[in-house]
Amino acid sequence: MQATPSIVLSCAGIGSRLGLGKTKALIDIGGKTLIHWQLELFRDVPDVRIVVGFQAHDVIEEVRKYRPDAIFVYNHNYFETKTGASYYYGARHGGDYAIEYDGDLLIHPADMQRLLRTPGEWIAYADKMSEDGVYVKTDEAGQVLAFSRREGDYEWTGPCCLRRDHVRYTSENVYNQLEPLLPMRGIHVRACDIDTIEDYRRALAFVASFSTEG
Repeated sequence: MQATPSIVLSCAGIGSRLGLGKTKALIDIGGKTLIHWQLELFRDVPDVRIVVGFQAHDVIEEVRKYRPDAIFVYNHNYFETKTGASYYYGARHGGDYAIEYDGDLLIHPADMQRLLRTPGEWIAYADKMSEDGVYVKTDEAGQVLAFSRREGDYEWTGPCCLRRDHVRYTSENVYNQLEPLLPMRGIHVRACDIDTIEDYRRALAFVASFSTEG
């Protein structure tokens, strides 16, 4: 039986598009910081690795309130690199499998539990919401065939799970790291990523739905 994968939570970026003057991990979503919501999803996962960069001290202090056992990994080059680099740094000393979870992402708790129970490698995707997203092309079985900036069946939000030895260094995005490994099992989830103020408003409604949806 496959052991529970390591969680690599990428929180190194600046989040400048949101325009709130702080890292997205610390923004308030319905009375909790975003990273608090995320850590609740992983309360039963033994190995949680937080990749920090911008406002690292503040992120570490917030995480320690809820997960004092979390492991912190620095991406010192967060100005010049994207999430692919943070995934690599976080995964390289972790378990045999590593789930990459972006620091601006909310997944419905029921769907995240389903992902945690899914063995092997996979890519999660959601219904299209963004006008400037990365899209996912799938086959009839839901398997991911390609990523595109122009069109697709769904939107790439993550997370994803790879064997640690498949996680290669890249200064680009996680989906660029996934492209050479396609096709790969795809899993549809309810998700909301937060890049803009409109996304932030959507996230408030999304977390309010958690108590009413299965």
